[in-house]
Amino acid sequence: MELTEKLLLAVVLPPGGPILLALIGLWLAWRDWRGGRTLVVVALVALWLLATPAVSDLLRGRLETMHPPKPIADVPAADVIVVLGGGIDPPTSRTPYPNLGAAADRYWHAFRLWRAGKAPEILISGGALPWRDAGSSEAEAAVAFLTDLGVPANRIVLEPASLDTRGNAQLSANLLRARGADRVLLVTSALHMRRALMHFDAVGVEVFTAPTDHEVRDDPPGLLRLLPDTSALDGSRRALKEMLGYWLGR
Repeated sequence: MELTEKLLLAVVLPPGGPILLALIGLWLAWRDWRGGRTLVVVALVALWLLATPAVSDLLRGRLETMHPPKPIADVPAADVIVVLGGGIDPPTSRTPYPNLGAAADRYWHAFRLWRAGKAPEILISGGALPWRDAGSSEAEAAVAFLTDLGVPANRIVLEPASLDTRGNAQLSANLLRARGADRVLLVTSALHMRRALMHFDAVGVEVFTAPTDHEVRDDPPGLLRLLPDTSALDGSRRALKEMLGYWLGR
């Protein structure tokens, strides 16, 4: 099911979605359908706009402002810190060590909270996609990072089987109930928090949010913010993925 979902997202979200729309427009134009050229123009304009920092920041900012940063002092104490996967690439056949990704702030923040005494344990949730070259689950890869930071291995709980946010919530909930954890701190990227909350609520786990990995800056307006940029396009894609995932989950 996860592979089917990812294939569907690949043909709907940018850049795949606009490219596919443009190809359909070209085919229709070749068959002398007047609207074909309009589809091509719409697809190219959409791709351009989604690739601009101005639009990308607008989309991501809408989600991130729902979960602004919280000072450590304002985060309540809990039984367990749950950190969702998505920030570390496991070792592969070519690389013997894990690779920190853009969302590795999740693990940094979980460590900050643990070091501040907000919870005695950290539960790491994240598996390995079966079609990827991975030597371990993401949860297992993250153990090395957290222990290097100073977290004892016996204070880390692993959930190494989930492949998406829904699975994160379902499998983490089983472990939390088995440990009698009633107060849970949920750590994930601010962009991802709304959808994560929805899934944890669906399995009956009430959490306190500890968002991190806020991306959008208060950059001044300028011409460069209206020019295409690959990182901005990726940001738009991830924001639209969260919005679509939340809508489908609801």
